[in-house]
Amino acid sequence: MTNPIHVIGGGLAGSEAAWQIARAGVPVILHEMRPVRGTDAHQTQDLAELVCSNSFRSDDWQYNAVGLLHAEMRRCDSIIMACGDAHQVPAGGALAVDRDGFSAAVTAKLEAHPLVTIVREEVAGLPPADWDSVIIATGPLTSPSLADAILKLTGEDSLSFFDAIAPIVHLESIDMDIAWRQSRYDKEGPGGDAAAYINCPMTKEQYEAFIDALLEGPKAEFKDWENVPYFDGCLPIEVMAERGRETLRHGPMKPVGLTNPRDPTVKAHAIVQLRQDNALGTLWNMVGFQTKLKHGAQAEVFRMIPGLQDAQFARLGGLHRNTFLNSPRLLDDKLRLKADTRLRFAGQVTGVEGYVESAALGLLTGRLAAAERLGAPIEIPPPTTAMGALAAHITGGFLEGGAKFQPMNINYGLLPPMDAPKKDAAGNKVPMKERGRAKKALMSQRALDDLDAWLGARAMAAE
Repeated sequence: MTNPIHVIGGGLAGSEAAWQIARAGVPVILHEMRPVRGTDAHQTQDLAELVCSNSFRSDDWQYNAVGLLHAEMRRCDSIIMACGDAHQVPAGGALAVDRDGFSAAVTAKLEAHPLVTIVREEVAGLPPADWDSVIIATGPLTSPSLADAILKLTGEDSLSFFDAIAPIVHLESIDMDIAWRQSRYDKEGPGGDAAAYINCPMTKEQYEAFIDALLEGPKAEFKDWENVPYFDGCLPIEVMAERGRETLRHGPMKPVGLTNPRDPTVKAHAIVQLRQDNALGTLWNMVGFQTKLKHGAQAEVFRMIPGLQDAQFARLGGLHRNTFLNSPRLLDDKLRLKADTRLRFAGQVTGVEGYVESAALGLLTGRLAAAERLGAPIEIPPPTTAMGALAAHITGGFLEGGAKFQPMNINYGLLPPMDAPKKDAAGNKVPMKERGRAKKALMSQRALDDLDAWLGARAMAAE
């Protein structure tokens, strides 16, 4: 009988890793510490629980790197993408999901697989020596005992950053006499809805008063973390405001691509958007409004937003600590810990940021571990693919001696570049913006072609 592979952590990365291992025909034991030991951010005991947001971001595979990552993972039989697609909610050009339905579906599929055993326990310290193949996918909320054991083994300090959570509002408490439904530029998403967001407009005076309140409001402080940096992709809204009064108008509150149907001639100074958070459409997430404001202040400040003056919050925002490894130094090109190669790492603990990126690392480690167990080792996909580029960056693409290694979302800058045509068929010069889009399309098609070749080679090797 084949010895099982152990996966520690039942988040998106761990769930994906366990699924890939089982689909390869190898038994897997998935260890999840909830509900035996809770965390500061999780609310349920389901696997793959979504904490910070319900969005998997853009689903456009041709022109957006995360959309390309979606497409690659779908071709690799990803449980995360399958359940995400099955439980999507309207979100313009993005793929957003019903949180509870998504997590419940992932849990049910893993529980039903005959090669998957789910054990609810905390793995304290390093895994037992007789676990000869282990994937650690404990995410940003790795238990202190395991984190300390990893640090002692590697002889390095882990890096950490603050991560914030956005509030969720009950739909019935939003004033739709002020707010309106529209996606930016009326763009349809995977669900075909061009009015997937609720928009709350602000005048200049309202915006300035709101910024003042954000800056003056009491914040949650954690003195032990004072020197820990924020990740730029998930900044608390009040931290963005501290960087300049106009920052929010050029970020989550930008007023472009939206027209107030009650008076199309008046352009809003700023707009707050809310995105559907559950399949029933009763809960709406404040887009980009992650915050470390204290709860009492949140309700007061956010009710200054026109349309949310009577808002009732299903969940207020919060702040928690993320921890990740110095992966370029500690991991080899198979995502194994150099100090103990029976241990692989996946997900946010490796220094990738985002639900999809975390799941993609889980997918790769699951396939790598399963192939190793079956005696048919495989390589990481080529760096021309989104998955391969992401793995290559955290294991060797980061420049030592530069800035500190920080969490990274997938982006086209991680893939080898391609040149787009500078002239069209008639010999006319192609505008720079169009060349940029053409370049992304070429890189995306190359990625899918190269991934198909990688998958085909794997299938032939298995026969």
